[in-house]
Amino acid sequence: MTAAQPVLQVENLTTSFQGDEAWLPVVRNLSFEVYPGETLAIVGESGSGKSVTSLSIMRLLNARGSKIDGKVLLNQRSLLGLSEKQMREVRGNDIAMIFQEPMTSLNPTFTIGRQIAETLRAHRGMGKKAAREETLRLLEKVRIPNASARFNEYPHQFSGGMRQRVMIAMALALKPKLLIADEPTTALDVTIQGQILDLIKTLQQEEGMAVLFITHDMGVVAEIADRTLVMYRGECVESGDTATLFAAPQHPYTRALLAAVPRLGEMRGREYPLRFPALDMQTGVSTPPRESRVKVETQTAPLLSVKNLSARFPVLGGIFSRPVGAVHAVENISFDLYQGETLSLVGESGCGKSTTGRAITRLMNPHAGEITFDGFDVMNLSRPELQTLRQRVQMIFQDPFASLNPRMKIGDALVEPILQHRLAGKVEARERAADLLKKVGLSPDMMQRYPHEFSGGQRQRICIARALTLNPKMIVADESVSALDVSVKAQVVNLLLDLQESMNLSYLFISHDMAVVERVSHRVAVMYLGEIVEIGPRAAIFDNPQHAYTRKLIASVPVPDPARRGIRRQQKVEELKSPVRPLGYQPPARDYRQISDDHWVLATGN
Repeated sequence: MTAAQPVLQVENLTTSFQGDEAWLPVVRNLSFEVYPGETLAIVGESGSGKSVTSLSIMRLLNARGSKIDGKVLLNQRSLLGLSEKQMREVRGNDIAMIFQEPMTSLNPTFTIGRQIAETLRAHRGMGKKAAREETLRLLEKVRIPNASARFNEYPHQFSGGMRQRVMIAMALALKPKLLIADEPTTALDVTIQGQILDLIKTLQQEEGMAVLFITHDMGVVAEIADRTLVMYRGECVESGDTATLFAAPQHPYTRALLAAVPRLGEMRGREYPLRFPALDMQTGVSTPPRESRVKVETQTAPLLSVKNLSARFPVLGGIFSRPVGAVHAVENISFDLYQGETLSLVGESGCGKSTTGRAITRLMNPHAGEITFDGFDVMNLSRPELQTLRQRVQMIFQDPFASLNPRMKIGDALVEPILQHRLAGKVEARERAADLLKKVGLSPDMMQRYPHEFSGGQRQRICIARALTLNPKMIVADESVSALDVSVKAQVVNLLLDLQESMNLSYLFISHDMAVVERVSHRVAVMYLGEIVEIGPRAAIFDNPQHAYTRKLIASVPVPDPARRGIRRQQKVEELKSPVRPLGYQPPARDYRQISDDHWVLATGN
């Protein structure tokens, strides 16, 4: 591979941003090459300089506020000396880029077909008919079912995975020599992520492209990269063949990154949830993980009991916006949660996980069913009783920045619920807030800071502290670690397990990350199209999955083993079926089959 000339050659790349008094370098002296047909992964956590590197190569940074030094050569042609007009010719024709969130890259007012055809007509001079035919060929190439029918659909009518396929089709339209994929699977469900990875590998083989793949997920790196470059604080700390790097990492940071990756199957033979190893990112030294031996009180009445819960949202249509159908977001689900237990709800986006969590906390009103929490009939609470419930059930959301008031200091954000519920005076409330910050691994002197002054992991710790202000018995953690880097994710999971052990908390852990779910759960419930299709002890679900959808979820998890790089999952390409039903629709009766103690699966044919 290295006998050929590199497609991309980067030498001593240094990118700086304008500060108040001087230029601040965020990427320093970075050098690498990417060869034809090769995939080079740039890996590191948020703030390491990965995305700035790709934007520097593409010349997409604001020229007024940034400065790029060094060399960037594409097929021996220097890109840093080109005019903006010349760079526009390079972008698309020679280099294409896929971004993390396809919805922000697509124009919501134009159809998918028009946006791809526009690229072909502008860059390749095609006529309208030829551009349409080539667009359909590209849509079929990226495995979009029924491409001709979807040509005239808008971005919002596609799922996240299908939108990312459209972005790949658009990137391939001009047959670029280099594809830069910047976190293209981070925002996708695990099954869709697997399909996109397989698609990129297949198309690379067919087209002979070089791929620069940017990610923080070491499992994804193992599956797709020939070589890997590890970045830390703007610098390359280690690079080399992916298999060698995984087998014998040399730099402490690389060892720490690999140690923080959860691996399916690590929990086999263990009864209790297991913390992640405590890692020192500077030295790479890890402390062996410890089990969380919380005693789950299954002999007593459950803390939470949900029976036949349903949640629906009206679909309006016609001139007068009358109801024409309903989204059956949650359909007749039942489960119990005991004191000190973690029950995980898993499934893809749109399966009803988050709606279930919001219904239990009464952040929305369910359509039907029974919810009993600690003796309360949650469905029939008065306003004062609902306020009491909110003390005992708290929620942690996926995006901590959106959960905090940007104009409120975090000390005030922690004190507010204590004062609102009249649990303490101002002085005692601030003392309690300071203690909570210590409990979540932060310093009390941070109380005077605003949310934007913290990292993502620190903000999530603040949200956990806020959830603890009212001494709850149960916390609904809705994708609470999904947006975090791998090492920060490990720290937050360890914190949640520590708090569960010290405070005997119960968790309803909502996630699509099966590897994390295996680590933290006592029991697991798998949701599909608003229904629980399988529920049981964690070991039973992962070691003996019965439902086809459960097996599909588990099989889609990236495995941090470079030996699997050539393996294709061969999954059928399909979108999640629509939960929209016509007015008057009555869901069919469901039967569950018992597999073993407390392990139930939706009967085949239902």
